[in-house]
Amino acid sequence: MTTTDRPYRVAPARVLRSEWHKLTTLRSTWITLPFSAVPIVGVGLIVSAHYETGSRQFVDPVELGPAGTQIAMISLPVLGVLFTAGEYTTGTIRATLAAVPRRVPVLWAKAGILVAVVLPLTLITCLIGHPLAQTLLTGTDQETSLTDPGVLAAVTGTAAGITALTALAMALGALLRSVAGGIGAFVGGVMVLPEVIGMIPVGAVDRAAEYFPAQAAGNVSALDTVAGAPAPGLSLLALGLWAFGTVVAAGVLLQRRDV
Repeated sequence: MTTTDRPYRVAPARVLRSEWHKLTTLRSTWITLPFSAVPIVGVGLIVSAHYETGSRQFVDPVELGPAGTQIAMISLPVLGVLFTAGEYTTGTIRATLAAVPRRVPVLWAKAGILVAVVLPLTLITCLIGHPLAQTLLTGTDQETSLTDPGVLAAVTGTAAGITALTALAMALGALLRSVAGGIGAFVGGVMVLPEVIGMIPVGAVDRAAEYFPAQAAGNVSALDTVAGAPAPGLSLLALGLWAFGTVVAAGVLLQRRDV
């Protein structure tokens, strides 16, 4: 019997199916996904219902409708951390890596499954949330339509930004092997630290901070880009490189370290 004929050989499709089974059987998945999706629409409706023309400065029409994406930018990355670091907490990572000795395919399978779940969820939710919010913004200075120039790209960018942050958080969980450490690194290092660095009164530092993950995600989802901020395309590229690079680093350490 050849290697390709073995019924239980490790194959990419089987690794993906295994990781899909893990994600869909976690109780935290079925709590986090609705907790992330509902506020994107609900918070946006609440904010839009109380908006009056000129009542706020520097409001982006696309970010106003699905205002609850700020919650999803935390809750979905937490799910990403749980998806990797949770296995180290329970000890099931030993069985996982015994079944897939090459190790790295496990990490890429986790990333692929997360993207396949988070991207459609956030995209569909944002595509629902924006038009619903616009029913409450008719006649205001924030009235837009998905057919207006740049609006659909910004809505799509919102979903892409959340997805990339989730993949990055998943890799942080794999790097640190700790749920608390992964969440702390994401919130402190990805969400808070760049804001602190951006306060340093040096032009080069301020420009560099715009390419940090959280800031890049904000630029990708903005319809009206702030003066001096990178273009959405550059921000999306930076965000993708952050996520890809972190996953690669996690894969390198996964191969070199003991379980």
